[in-house]
Amino acid sequence: MNGDKRIKTVLYAIIFFVFTSAIFAEGDYVSALDTAEKLNTFLSWDPLSEDFYFSKSGHRAQCRVGLPMMLLSGKELVFIAPPKIINSVLSISKETAIRLESFFGYSLEQPIYRIGAILIDPGHGGKDPGTHGSYTENGKTIVVKEKDITLKTSKELYELLKVRYPDKKILMTRYDDSFPTLDERVEMANSVKLNKYEAILYISVHANYSWNSKASGFEVWYLPPEYRREVISKDAVSKEIFPIVNSMLEEEFTMESIMIAQSILDGLDASIGKQSKKRGIMEQAWFVVRNAKMPSVLIELGFVSNPTEVRLLNTPSYLKKCAEGIYNGLVSFITHFEGSGGFTGEGRKKL
Repeated sequence: MNGDKRIKTVLYAIIFFVFTSAIFAEGDYVSALDTAEKLNTFLSWDPLSEDFYFSKSGHRAQCRVGLPMMLLSGKELVFIAPPKIINSVLSISKETAIRLESFFGYSLEQPIYRIGAILIDPGHGGKDPGTHGSYTENGKTIVVKEKDITLKTSKELYELLKVRYPDKKILMTRYDDSFPTLDERVEMANSVKLNKYEAILYISVHANYSWNSKASGFEVWYLPPEYRREVISKDAVSKEIFPIVNSMLEEEFTMESIMIAQSILDGLDASIGKQSKKRGIMEQAWFVVRNAKMPSVLIELGFVSNPTEVRLLNTPSYLKKCAEGIYNGLVSFITHFEGSGGFTGEGRKKL
């Protein structure tokens, strides 16, 4: 997941494989699924990008149909005969299968990834109140501002995570009624110092608004898979292979973001589902999500435009339940992530 780690590569190999990729005949290829079963690894397939992953004991080898390269543990790039689909069967070269056997045999003793930091971003703040709603109580109009909802919930979440994970960096983009700009928030996230095998999660907390006062419920957003962003520094790899490596790592971030979004949604549903509607996980290229070079999600806790929900969003006990739901979702994801050694591939259905 840490995209800025130096990826080993040899530039002339690109030219070499352009000429040699056509040499491998169908007889030189074997079934990827058969290889996975032989090595006792999981095999996951993404039909959209044509990426596929072999994963075992927290380590992963990532390939793409037609590309003469394989990404090992998200940091080492090796060149291979391009994977193919032969007679509707996902296939890799025999040499690649041998390379995988060597990799998984060796990698079992390597360190595995863990979540090293969680950055909580309470939306808006200071001069930016965000959206707002109101309700009447005892003849008095109570105005509820998004910036207050997000800060109160984020503080509750912060305290829960600090207790659960004393060994991790639990951070917030603001701890009071201040206004970090969107650029500053993203910079905070991208500049967090991590150890070699650590990753960071970015959690942005917001409240919703609709002109339809009947709209209600909570939802979690992630970056659409088709949105292209840079998740590694351009000086981390050669310019010739940057687009390919960036795309492969970006795919991993997207899958992890979807898993985080679903985990948080489930956590919120268990916590506040009897009082608020589960609207699902959504795709949107929000600024903070698309510019954070890590798995990231944006949470909408509810609608301040809804006369019932706005009261709930101004109730401390309800916001605490929201924080507990997010917390439980994060714990679920982190447990899976670290339990599988840092790669989501093992958590997906075997191809």
